[in-house]
Amino acid sequence: MVAYLLSIGMNDTAATLRQEAHLTENEGFDHATTKKYETLLEKKWTSVVRLQKKIMDLEAKCNALQNEVDTATPLSSNRKIDPLTWLPKSPARQTFAGHRQPVNAVAFHPVFSELASCSEDSTIRIWDYELGESLHTLKGHTRSVLDIDYGGPRGGTLLASCSSDLTIKLWDPSDNYKNIRTLPGHDHSISSIRFIPSGAAGAPLSGNLLVSASRDQTLRIWDVTTGYCLKTLRGHTEWVRAVTPSLDGRFLLSAGNDRIPRLWDATTGEVKITFEGHDHFLEAVAFAPPASYKFLSDLAGYKKSPPPSSSGEFLATAGRDKLIKIWDNRGTCHKTLVGHDNWVKAVIFHPGGRYLLSVSEDKTIRCWDLSQEAKCVKVIADAHEHFVTDIRWAPDMNLQVNGVAEKENGANSSIAGQQQDKGGGGGGGKIRCVIATSSVDLNVRVFAG
Repeated sequence: MVAYLLSIGMNDTAATLRQEAHLTENEGFDHATTKKYETLLEKKWTSVVRLQKKIMDLEAKCNALQNEVDTATPLSSNRKIDPLTWLPKSPARQTFAGHRQPVNAVAFHPVFSELASCSEDSTIRIWDYELGESLHTLKGHTRSVLDIDYGGPRGGTLLASCSSDLTIKLWDPSDNYKNIRTLPGHDHSISSIRFIPSGAAGAPLSGNLLVSASRDQTLRIWDVTTGYCLKTLRGHTEWVRAVTPSLDGRFLLSAGNDRIPRLWDATTGEVKITFEGHDHFLEAVAFAPPASYKFLSDLAGYKKSPPPSSSGEFLATAGRDKLIKIWDNRGTCHKTLVGHDNWVKAVIFHPGGRYLLSVSEDKTIRCWDLSQEAKCVKVIADAHEHFVTDIRWAPDMNLQVNGVAEKENGANSSIAGQQQDKGGGGGGGKIRCVIATSSVDLNVRVFAG
């Protein structure tokens, strides 16, 4: 302070302060020391002022963010909704437009609020379905991208895509969706792709295996770590349009233009059973989650429901005959759902187990209540302006194992269903009430509770 007073010409004041503080030249407070410290106090004052301004700015920013959080309405945060009985309703919460040609499929990231869509315009787009923003556009395929799926080795998540360009591509979401590997091998368009879960039923884990279905009449199982094709499954006699794994990855279900769905042993590659009853090309297959077993057992007239630990007990198939058929894994059709006016493109089971949802080229979403003899209890007639091509259910982060999820029209539902059987449902936040659909109208829509 003495040095500052001297620097601004207040010599008498400085002298008085030195006298009262007993600061003499003999005690080291000489002219050189005075020069050394004459600007120090002013620097301290200005530093304090700058810090005070910074604190005020941060407090204002924090208040603004808190206000944004308080007033926001996240897609999956409505606690008044019972997840076990929630069904989508019109209008859609979000509509994403950006593709230049029809959208073929959608898939949810297992952890983050990211939604992928693929299109005949040869691109994949990544959206944030909570914020309603476009995040990435992935270019690499040279022809129509027909299907996509999230999954991958334990500890990591990948996005897989398949295309009419005869290739499968793997993208790394943690590295700005960089294309890390391309898998060639099929001889014709690749119609469907799914990651195969590994682990016991009830404790599913993502694995490093991937299954693809192609117009070359085969299924192929791939190791995504090495990029090698481990097994080629032959049995279909025409275009294979759809494939899906069971919850524990033991079984694969496929269907296509030969009109006969097939249940495969994923380990041996052998056909376990065929299902005969459809009379047109098939477009969709799904395994029922364990949460559905009690409803489907009643529907089938079983005296006792299969244990929740079992997988692949019931399944659904659908296609261009406008029908959805529900089967057991012994090849018996227990129910045929009639209601759609055009080709059925995709089916999923509700994670709570009670409902089956389907989309069709009649532009609708239909909800079937398995507890009421699979009666159609809800129709969203204006789901899209054109053919609806796919439907997926958002996985819940609480149900993930090591932050990685199994992605399949029914796999996430199966995981959720197991949790429901263990008392995790009924408003406990285990089921995220969010679904996404894609369409020939170039749009992706998100329906949320």
